[in-house]
Amino acid sequence: MFRKMPLILVVVILAIIFLDPIIPLPLKQFLYAISLSIKSVIVMALPFIIFGLLFKAAVMLSSSATRIIGMILALVCCSNFVSTFLSHYVGIWIFHFDLSMISPKELTELKPLWSLDLPKIIANDKAMFAGIILGIVASKLYKGAANTLAVHAEKYIGTLLKGFVYLIPLFVAGFVVKLQYDDVVGTIVKDYTTIFALIALAQFTYILLSYFALSNGRIKEFASSVKNMLPAAISGFSTMSSAASMPLTIMSAENNAKNKDIARSVIPATVNIHLVGDCFAIPIFAYAVLKSYGMEEPSLMNYLIFAFYFVLAKFSVAAIPGGGIIVMLPILETYLGFNADMMSFITALYILFDPVITCANVLGNGAFAKMVDRTVLSLERLKIMGYETKV
Repeated sequence: MFRKMPLILVVVILAIIFLDPIIPLPLKQFLYAISLSIKSVIVMALPFIIFGLLFKAAVMLSSSATRIIGMILALVCCSNFVSTFLSHYVGIWIFHFDLSMISPKELTELKPLWSLDLPKIIANDKAMFAGIILGIVASKLYKGAANTLAVHAEKYIGTLLKGFVYLIPLFVAGFVVKLQYDDVVGTIVKDYTTIFALIALAQFTYILLSYFALSNGRIKEFASSVKNMLPAAISGFSTMSSAASMPLTIMSAENNAKNKDIARSVIPATVNIHLVGDCFAIPIFAYAVLKSYGMEEPSLMNYLIFAFYFVLAKFSVAAIPGGGIIVMLPILETYLGFNADMMSFITALYILFDPVITCANVLGNGAFAKMVDRTVLSLERLKIMGYETKV
């Protein structure tokens, strides 16, 4: 079913768009409520999934776990900074356009038939650090028991992730119904085509070039890597949540990786902090809004300072739709001179474009996992070569 998931999701999305006029309101509310309920269950389960996967990875990687996690965090910062810096040049190009943007109208939101609010027992970041630390400690003190526990954790989590795959079409359907009902799709197409198209072009060109480079220019491997990520990307577009799409992202990244343990540790550790889509969208939107409000173009030095704090702020992004822009508002105000009206405007633009941004984030996370996998593999080969030389 996983291999057919892209086709299934495309059929579901197109069916909802074309049948929207004849779908009764109660059914729309029911589908949306189902999607929210599934998402609530996923969000509640995520800390345990994160803990189990990172515990297993830390146990299996043992002595190298600390170094690998440190390397992952360093690569996250570098990746976010590079994509943020490149978006500066797209933003400058857009700044010199003859823009006249209109603030989006107030939207009437679809209300679900019910709301399932499950408690979040532990924060994702605490689960992440707990899994890493306990995995390292357990592998040192109780190696046999730790290995057994790690294997069982992987088995149960794998079963949970595979079960979730069968819920994906229903999960996506409710969110597509909401997007269509709120007229978000129509607003994007009618009012912001140019800016949105340019941002999407910049995002996906950068991401696809990353996959191409990581495939060493081999077309077949490149196409296979992108194809494997499509279910997760479509889920991200529909749900506007990288965290909610994480189970599919993990499975997709595993299919692209030589070392599946690396893929399982990279995605949970970076799902909310490695955000290529945000790194392109927010700065480019910022340039467009600055132009619309008659503000001056930021100097390169001002932008570099903004980019530095922008990358740091990524570590505090909330795992909710629209969460990417909320923590950035103080950065935009302090370093790019945004006022209250401009902050409201860019927030509205971001939320309208959030499906595409999240889709780019998910695809970018897949490329990042592939990059870490290749980096670790290269380091292991160098280590082996060094060992053989000594012998």
